This record gives sequence, structure tokens and C-alpha cells, in this order.
Amino acid sequence: MHTGPRDVAQTRLDNALALFDEFVRATVKHPDAATLRGLEGRFAERLQIQPSYWSQIKGRSRQIGERLARQFEQLCHKPAGWMDQSHDGAPATTPVATAQPDDSTAPQDDDERFIVGLVLTYYRRHPQRARTRLLDLLGEVLSPAPPTPPKSKPAPGKADETAELWARTQAGVAPLKRKR
Repeated sequence: MHTGPRDVAQTRLDNALALFDEFVRATVKHPDAATLRGLEGRFAERLQIQPSYWSQIKGRSRQIGERLARQFEQLCHKPAGWMDQSHDGAPATTPVATAQPDDSTAPQDDDERFIVGLVLTYYRRHPQRARTRLLDLLGEVLSPAPPTPPKSKPAPGKADETAELWARTQAGVAPLKRKR
């Protein structure tokens, strides 16, 4: 059965809203209004669209076209054509999302999701610079510490070494947005 363009547009909108509900449920336990506003931006980022565009889609001033529907499906791990089919209000679930709830590499809480999102945003804006800096930082953190002298007497110049490390760390961290 072939549905008209108006039916497909409504079905895609309903499915996009179902994807957002799924995203909210997977991200926070008890969302409030302020949290939802932040989540809408993060959801739009996940879909690789501007938050204002997501807002226009929700407000029905923009429709989800063919290319955008396929983009939603791909980025939300849905089969091709999923956005064009009515799912009768059933929760939007994926085998990927349900098969990996105990994945130790997946972010476990809001703090971890924030950090992962922050790193991804930085990487997507400046891939080469982010790769270099993140690898340097991780190399410092993950490399084995040199053996320390016995604790019988304080190491000479320890305060100077700490101050130097702090200065190097501060110099290596740049803000995400430049000050105007």
C-alpha cells in the first residue's frame, strides 16, 4: 500500500519524536524541563543537525525529507526504511541498544556522557589538533610513572617539579571557544 506524502511526513515526525524519547530514556532517569532543553541540543548533535533545525522539525515548520530520514536511521542504528513505517506507538528499540547495556566502554552516567560528548565535540571541530592533544594527554596519564626514591627523606626540588608540571598542564589546555 502506498501512502501519500502527507502520511509519510507525519509518520517520519512521529518516528523522530519516538527516537528522541528513546534518547531521553537512555540518557537520564528523571528529566526536568532544563535537562530536556539540553538533551534536545545533544540529540540534534547526535543526528548531525543544528538544534534550531530539530526545533523546526518538532514544531512542524520543517519536514523530514528522504535524505534526512536515512540519516536519522543510520545515526540511530535503525534499519533502512524504519522512519517511513508506522510503529504504532511502540517504543523505538534497537538490537544494538538492548544488547549492550553492560558494555564497559559505554558511558555509564551523565558525567561520563558529558565528558565523552565534550571530547567528541572538540574532535569534530578540530580533528587533527584534538587527536594530537588528546594523545599527548593520555600518554602522560597512562604512561608508567618513573620509580620514586624511598620516602626516607623528601626529594630535593619536588615543589619545583610540581610547579613545573602544573605550568605545563595549564599551557597545554586551550579553551574550546576563543574569547572575544
